[in-house]
Amino acid sequence: MKRRKSLLLVVSAVLLLTTILAACSKSEPGNTKPSPSAAATNGSGTETDPPANAAWQFGSEPLEFSLFFHYNWTNYLGMEEYPVTRWLKENKQLNIKAVQANGSNDEMMTTMMTGGNLPDVIWMNRFHPDMDRMEQNGQLVALDEYLDKYPNLKKWLGEERIDLLRSKDGKLYKFPNWYTNQSTNTAGYAVNKKIYRELGEPKLETTDDLYNYLVKVKEKYGSEVVPYETGRAQDGQGVALLYTAFKEGALYDSLGSQFLAVPNGDKLTSIFTDPAFRESQKFVSKLYTEKLMSQDAFTQTEDHVTEKLINNRVAVYGSADVTNRANQAHLQITSTNPEDGYFVIWPFHKEGLDKNKIYPGSYDKLGWNVAVITKNAKDPEKIFAFLDWYTGPEGMNLQFFGPEGKNWKGFDGEGLPNFTAEYDKDEVAQIQTDNLPAMIVGNSAYIDPAKNKYELSQPVDQQNWQARYQREVTWPTGIDATEFRNLTPAAETEEAGIQQLVADMFLQVLADSSQAKSAEEVDRILDKAEADAQAIGYGKLLEWRTAQWQEKRKILGLN
Repeated sequence: MKRRKSLLLVVSAVLLLTTILAACSKSEPGNTKPSPSAAATNGSGTETDPPANAAWQFGSEPLEFSLFFHYNWTNYLGMEEYPVTRWLKENKQLNIKAVQANGSNDEMMTTMMTGGNLPDVIWMNRFHPDMDRMEQNGQLVALDEYLDKYPNLKKWLGEERIDLLRSKDGKLYKFPNWYTNQSTNTAGYAVNKKIYRELGEPKLETTDDLYNYLVKVKEKYGSEVVPYETGRAQDGQGVALLYTAFKEGALYDSLGSQFLAVPNGDKLTSIFTDPAFRESQKFVSKLYTEKLMSQDAFTQTEDHVTEKLINNRVAVYGSADVTNRANQAHLQITSTNPEDGYFVIWPFHKEGLDKNKIYPGSYDKLGWNVAVITKNAKDPEKIFAFLDWYTGPEGMNLQFFGPEGKNWKGFDGEGLPNFTAEYDKDEVAQIQTDNLPAMIVGNSAYIDPAKNKYELSQPVDQQNWQARYQREVTWPTGIDATEFRNLTPAAETEEAGIQQLVADMFLQVLADSSQAKSAEEVDRILDKAEADAQAIGYGKLLEWRTAQWQEKRKILGLN
């Protein structure tokens, strides 16, 4: 289910400035600078040989390594493709070589693991079975010895969360992306301004409001506009989003392949028998059969979705990462039509439910995907030094605001960037959009307060579109799902086999029930799915996950 998108995590109200500053209250200006040079000096100022355990300074000499994205929907394209990597190449002597699979990432990964020719760094879902396989085969570099020498990850992630990321052997192999100490949810709904204005700006709060609005869209625009765009429904996306509208506290993750469960008291139970899931799928099937949602929802690509958004062919867009793709479209549309574009609304809810207990997305304090360094790497410590610099204040500000000097210069007493009089909000918005695919070790704990330092100093109508709606809507409507993450059986175990079978089956069930012709057909499909799932061991998997969940709650102090 979504990504990335971290690359890339509950708050119940809009973030206040004091909260933002508190997130970095322990930061000191000195801590935002790179590690000292490996060279030391004697009393006369003459350079001497560095101590054997001296930290390596990123940028002091060339660094080259290969990088592979272990996802079928994205690739790292090379140093010239992103503003941040172009700058790093020119100014920090960095060269990251792309290893691409062009959609066959799983197959290529298997071949590389078997042949022992893994790339130096792999960016991947930390729950993927290949993570277990590489650990078991001794193919990954443990990062523990670098944590004190290069302090950013340890400082911003913290010991407790580092321990939660450790593998069963007690070692840390995973460098997390978009780790946080507050909500980072970006799931929700974006509404097309032009279409909304032309339809009289009706109330859009409940699922009944949504349905009535979509009917009006179809009546006025016909096939020229998609009333409800789900994005890649085969990954859940807008379909799973609607599930959360039908039950207070419902988890988007319940429909994710790494969870597929519903918390009920102290147990995890079947998604197929959940009344809210059945009700939401009947709503989805009604939208589908009446052609009120994307008819190619389960086959389209991200590029298809973007094209429709940019060309004003979407009335309402539901996504696990709505503030990213809708932002891209909004920027392009408003460049020629400033009054148009998109806006993000408070999540839809079933009539009678508390709108403040509806969470279309979640967040994991450990982030989402991870970068791992393989034993094929020639200089693993230097790679870690880069990743640690990249996840620190200098690296994060470079990725989000560009090189120091134009939009920002130096740091304030809280360790946040000082923004200059030359700050160009349009340039910054484009920088963030263009750099997103290269943000492989994002630090939400730092960059979110940094972004909001500037935004909160501006009039609302001049604030960054993406930052504004994250602060006002998506962050407050994200639920902390840390306790439900990493409930993934080790590769090659019986439970892992059951998980794969159930996950594969669920994708087909989701598509079939979404496209069912009636409410009765939805029930028949889900009844059969429940029986089939139990026959292949779903009950045993749920028991295993319940035990792991309860153990994790103890670690988190929730029991």
